[in-house]
Parts: sequence; C-alpha cells; structure tokens
Amino acid sequence: MGGLQKKKFERGSATNYITRNKARKKLQLSLADFRRLCILKGIYPHEPKNKKKVNKGSTAPRTFYLLKDIRFLLHEPIVRKFREYKIFVRKLRKAYGKSEWTSVERLRSNKPSYKLDQIIKERYPTFIDALRDIDDALSMCFLFSTFARTGKCHVQTIQLCRRLTVEWMNYIIASRSLKKVFLSIKGIYYQAEVLGQLVTWLVPYQFSHDHPTDVDYRVMATFTEMYTTLFGFINFRLYQSLNLHYPPKLDSKAESDLKPEDEEEYALDSESYLEKLSALSASLARVVTTAEEEEAQMDLFPAEGEDMQNMEAREKEQKQQEAQKKLFVGLKVFLNREVPRESLSFLLRCFGAEVSWDKSVCIGGTFEVTDETITHQIVDRPNMEKQYINRYYVQPQWVFDCVNAKILLPVEDYFLGVSLPPHLSPFVEVKDGDYVPPEKLKLMALQRGEKSVQDQEEDEEEEEEEEDEEEEEDDEDEEEDEEEVTDEKNLKQIESQRSRAKSLPVKVTPGKVKPENPQRLDHEKAEEKRLAIMMMKKREKYLYDKIMFGKKRTVREANKLSAKRKAHDDASKAANKKKKAKNQ
Repeated sequence: MGGLQKKKFERGSATNYITRNKARKKLQLSLADFRRLCILKGIYPHEPKNKKKVNKGSTAPRTFYLLKDIRFLLHEPIVRKFREYKIFVRKLRKAYGKSEWTSVERLRSNKPSYKLDQIIKERYPTFIDALRDIDDALSMCFLFSTFARTGKCHVQTIQLCRRLTVEWMNYIIASRSLKKVFLSIKGIYYQAEVLGQLVTWLVPYQFSHDHPTDVDYRVMATFTEMYTTLFGFINFRLYQSLNLHYPPKLDSKAESDLKPEDEEEYALDSESYLEKLSALSASLARVVTTAEEEEAQMDLFPAEGEDMQNMEAREKEQKQQEAQKKLFVGLKVFLNREVPRESLSFLLRCFGAEVSWDKSVCIGGTFEVTDETITHQIVDRPNMEKQYINRYYVQPQWVFDCVNAKILLPVEDYFLGVSLPPHLSPFVEVKDGDYVPPEKLKLMALQRGEKSVQDQEEDEEEEEEEEDEEEEEDDEDEEEDEEEVTDEKNLKQIESQRSRAKSLPVKVTPGKVKPENPQRLDHEKAEEKRLAIMMMKKREKYLYDKIMFGKKRTVREANKLSAKRKAHDDASKAANKKKKAKNQ
C-alpha cells in the first residue's frame, strides 16, 4: 500500500516541547534576558514523561519548555523593550569608545524604560489572587531592605524595598491584623490575617550581611523587580480599604510630637519623614476624619445549615479575636538600647501599647525613661543599676510569648537574670498521639484559666515535704497515743460480739447486680476487630496497615520524647537538691 511515510519525533508528545536554546533563538534573546522574561511572565521549565522520546532519542540533559508558552511570549511587548535596551547599550558603548560626550548625554537622557503593570494585571486578575501570592514578595522585600549599599544590587532597589516594607508594617499596625510571631534561626516569622487571607513572611535579623558567592543576585533582583510592583499595588488597595492616605502621612498631632528640636541639622526632610514612618510609634492620617461612634451590636442569626452550637462557637471565637487585638491596650512600654527596637515596637503597637525609646537610638521616641506612667521596661541585660518601683523590668521574650499565648503571661518568669522558659512555636498544630511538652500544657491551662498540672505537682511535692517534716516531729506523740487507741479498739470489738450474739440469725439482704467481666468484654471487642480486618479487601487492608503503622510510629516517637524529658527533669531535680544541700 502506498502512502506518506511516518517519520519519528514529528507528532505526539515530541512536538509539545521545545529546548531552551531553540526557545532563545526563536525569541532572539540572550540567556540572561530569556531568564528574566520567564521569571516576569511566570513561565517555568517542564519535565516530560518520556524524556528520551521528546529529546529525539538522545539521553543528554536538556531543559524543556512547553511550545505553547514560548509562542505566548512571542507577542509580549516587553520583549521589544529588551531589544531596545540591547541596542541602547551597544550605541552607548560605541559613543564612549569614540569619546563623543554629547552623544553619551543624549543617549542617557533617552534611555529606554518599561513598566510591569500590565504583567501584574495578567498574572493576578483579582486582588485576592495577589494577596494569596504575597508571602514570597514580602520575604524577598524584607531581605533586600536589610542589604548594605554595596555593588551587589542597586541602591534604588534597596530604598524602594525599605519604603514598601515600612508601609506594610504601618498597615498591619493600623488594621491590628497580626496573629502569630516566632523567633527562629533564620529570622522572625510573622503571620497576619489580611482581608480573610493568612499571610506569613520572614524578616531577617539586623546583622551585617556576608554575601555568599554561590547565589545569583541577578535572578533575585529580577524577582524583586516584579515583587516591588506587585507590592505597590497591594499597599495602595489596602490603604484605601482603611481610609488612609497613600503614600502614608503621619497624623498632624503625632507629627508635632515626633518633631525633634534639631530636625534641620538631623537630616533632609525626605529622609527624616521616612525615618519617622519607620519608627512605627505614630498613627497615620486618614483621608476623611470621622467622629468615633459606638458600634451598634447586630443581632446574630445562624447561617444556612448551621446550628446554635456552631453559631455560639463562632461568636466566642470572634470575641477572643477582638480581645487579642486589645492585648497590650493600656500598657506604656519603654525599650532599652540593647533590645531589637523595630520588631518589638511593631509587635507592641499592633496590639495597642504605647512605645518609646531613647533619643540616641532612633528618631520617634514619644516619652522619656523617667516618665512615671511607664508600666513595663524591656531590658536584655542581667541587671539594672537604677530601677523604678512602679514598673516591671522584663526580658524581650515576654512580648513574643504573650502574643502567641493571646494573654498577658505572668512577668515573674521573665524578670532580669531569670532563665527563660522555652519559646514554643505557634505554627505547630498538636494532633492526637503527638508529644506535648509540659510547658505547652501549662500554657493551655493558663489560657483556660486553670492551674497547670506541673504547678499542681510542684505544690504537691512541697506539701509532701512539709508533711514529712511534720510527721517526724509528731512520731513521738503518736507512739504514746497508740496504746490508748488499741485499748479502745479491743473494747469496741467485745461490745460488737455481744450485740451479734443477742441479735437473731435471720437476715434479709438486698440483691446485687452481677458485674460483667471487663476482660471478657475487651476480649470480645478485640475478636470483633480481628474478624473485621480479616474481611477487608486487599487494597483496604493495605491502606489500614499503612494507617496503623503511621499511628504506631507517632506513639513510639512521643514515648521516646517523653522518656527524654523525664530523664532531663530527674537530672535537674537531682542537681537542685544537691545545691540545696550545699547551701544548708
């Protein structure tokens, strides 16, 4: 039979993919520009199922992209801008080589530029989509804002990231939407609920950076370029939702309070204003100032398919959230020089506290250390020479633990020089069978308003020690009274025997219900379970075995951790007893 001969690799999955080099040639871009374009448009390489077939029989390692994605990039307007910039660089280099300075100035004044607004609108059609994808943008912008002004990235990028992150922190303070915080090795993790979406980001510690050599900063800078554009859109919409000015403006009263005496000598107006915003100690100005009115309480009705219990639980949860937003209301906190100012002021202001610090640390302090209305002073040193009676001196961890516990924890565990309790992560969800440390149990008991099991055990131990001492003192008195008690018992026994002899032998006894044997019941349940497992299908039996294996493993790990904790507690108790014995 005649017909067209079918050739290999010209139909099927082989035609759906294209290699990176072919894609570059198709788009007429360099490798750096191609990477940049793919990052901005959100196009990533794909791993085909049959790599050998797609690679036309070869096993050489190659990067593949979907052909439809590359065709989509052919009509992208930003590709034309990349080509214009390439031409601009070539002309500028030629003008420098010929020392034509007028041409250099003319070319620089006409330098091609582009905007990413259209790309952001394409990738995020709705505002909620952008909010869901803001986590990475926040973490990257906070990282770039801490970079030193070296040659690794542009100074303008660092300044832009710093401005955007300060605006974000001011919005979180104004909306009081922060939920969780955790101090880790990498940095400080924050979680906030913004318009119903949970947003988690990481802020690095304020240390000097040692830039690693194996990191491609150009790729990071490309991501940051896109993230800053996205971040600007989001900040604008969020400020509008709260009736705030954007760019943010300080409240007129707050601005007058923050104005230093030597502001003209301190810095330029723009730098001074940015530093006042980054101080996070003043409230923002609103577009339309409205008189504060008491909110009328609305009647609550259950939603469709919701019973009264669920409605009450939801109402209770809402009240707890409202109470958490006012956690530090009424507190006046002063931060010492050695504590991390930005993170602590951000946390305290998010929950309604007034914060200040020494003028030499940063601009924006609202009251002095000598103010008698200060309730707490955050200190990170073993002792203070001068202390005031009417305030608590606590370590910085108290603020972080209070936010996670959603209550004001007792300050006795966080006094100066005291060994701090462990900082527990609020992002860990405890499941059935998991190991729960005693500190977590104590915290849960405090949240319920009860006394923890650990404190009860300590009280019982103290009571037992006191009872032992009292018993030793009363042993001699008891020995004397024992003889009298035995005589009384003998007399009572004789009287009871006489009364029994006089009474009639006929008695009516009430009937007793014969209790069921618990061992037999357990045996029956185990037998029923064994028979049910035997009747399972092969696939169901496999899944059941996997589930049971996972449960046994979690129990085994929990037992191992509890044994380790018990050994540690026993060792610490023995050490404390030795210390007490030495002191006595």
